[in-house]
Amino acid sequence: MKTVTTHQAKTHLSRLLREVRAGETVLILNGSTPMARLVAVRPEEASRPPVGTLTSSEVRHADDAFRPLTDDEMKVWGL
Repeated sequence: MKTVTTHQAKTHLSRLLREVRAGETVLILNGSTPMARLVAVRPEEASRPPVGTLTSSEVRHADDAFRPLTDDEMKVWGL
């Protein structure tokens, strides 16, 4: 496992990400204290469902959700 300081990580982030993509794990230190670990994301964690795939339940609304507002409701909304 490679270790770098926070300054080195900030300065060389692109290079470190290439190394992580290649399989390296990078430990980021703040002084001598470990603060974070850069590891590659597994492909199944990074993938998204194909466009058009249902991923949640159908949105429902009340039958009168789109009815015109009454005069009193318009006043409440400042319209």
